[in-house]
Amino acid sequence: MKKKIFKVLSTAGLLAIIAACNNEEEAEVIEEDTTNENVEEESEDMEEGMDHGDMDHEDMDHGDMDHGDMDHNMEGGSEEEIREKAATPPESLNENATQGLIDNQTKNITRIDNNDTIEFAVQVSQTVWPAVYEENQPGTVILVPEDNWQVSLASLNLVHHPNDGPALFIESDNIPEVVSQEISRLQPKGNEEGVEVIVMGSVSDSVIEELDEYNVEQIQEDDPASFAYEIDEAYASIIGEAPENVIVGSMENESRELTTVAGNWIAHMDESLLYVDSDEIPEATSEALEKREGNANIYLLGSESAISANVEEELNEYGEVERIEGESPAELSVAFAQFRDDDNDFGWGINEPGHGLSFISTDTPDLAIAGAPFAHLGKHAPMIWLEEGELTDEVYEYFSALKPIFENNPMEGPYNHGFILGTFDDISFETQGIIDQKLELEGLNGHGGH
Repeated sequence: MKKKIFKVLSTAGLLAIIAACNNEEEAEVIEEDTTNENVEEESEDMEEGMDHGDMDHEDMDHGDMDHGDMDHNMEGGSEEEIREKAATPPESLNENATQGLIDNQTKNITRIDNNDTIEFAVQVSQTVWPAVYEENQPGTVILVPEDNWQVSLASLNLVHHPNDGPALFIESDNIPEVVSQEISRLQPKGNEEGVEVIVMGSVSDSVIEELDEYNVEQIQEDDPASFAYEIDEAYASIIGEAPENVIVGSMENESRELTTVAGNWIAHMDESLLYVDSDEIPEATSEALEKREGNANIYLLGSESAISANVEEELNEYGEVERIEGESPAELSVAFAQFRDDDNDFGWGINEPGHGLSFISTDTPDLAIAGAPFAHLGKHAPMIWLEEGELTDEVYEYFSALKPIFENNPMEGPYNHGFILGTFDDISFETQGIIDQKLELEGLNGHGGH
């Protein structure tokens, strides 16, 4: 340090000498030498005052300045440790987390903050179809009954291309104003046949009259099994053949949540949902399966408590049957999200990070139907049930498989994203915060300098 200071000051002194008058040259040189001597003495004094022996690096133990203490997000750990933590509920929660909260979105979560079925479906529509120009306008709007979940659920098969449109709820004798406004906003382009609106189930003449400015088609059947048959027929006519892959679920109210896990898949792919009772195959379902001429690939939803072994045995007459097990809605939703049959190109097969997921409370099953378009466009997300809005062990265990981990560069991902469907009364902000962190990308060595 002393030599550097001396040289800089000597250069400055030299410049002063050049700028000075000749008759003052000797005096300036003497002054420079004197200045240099003073600087050198001051530097030596500073060296003594800043004795590096007194500033022992051991006394400034960098271990005491642990960077981990400065950044609680730099925990890191082995991959096994990170995945184990992802599968574990937090030990405690911050009681102040919701105080002064002015936003309901978090970095890895999009929340549709409504539990009014009709308004909620419109919000989903506006999220998925901005409709600002032709490329993100829907082809066909699907109007489904608010009071018949079996019909509404089976209708999701037509959300897929070529209709490419939302499922909006209506009443049997009325189209709510918010739905009428949404159809007008969307300005549906029409599918390949020019159909702009499809009405599902029986409705009054006044409903059809309200739609007189659109090209409308209606599927009037109200019996669940017969309606599912009609949807299967309608989609087969669109794609030119009955799809060999078919999902079979119970149409009984006690199994509603189990069967509903099919909704996101049939909105995502061109495969139908057909209905059975727990102990019987309806005639309409048998007829639909017979059209596969023994080549059906049948995926049965739920355990034998939902659909009996006898029904499973009878279904074998129409092709190959595979049961996707799950006693509870949450258990089955995780199993269905993980399931994959590569031979038949069926199933989400999501067992690694880098995906979207929709989270819905079992207390608000209608929101699952309205939220199915999140599986059709955007993140193409399967649904995960939260039992009465709460995370259960099987969901925590699933987070372990989905946990994204990077070694060097977090910008390369992969990234997860979640959709939470409903209000804080349905799924709390605390639960949202847990899910947000479980989906978060983490580093083997913490986030380092990132």
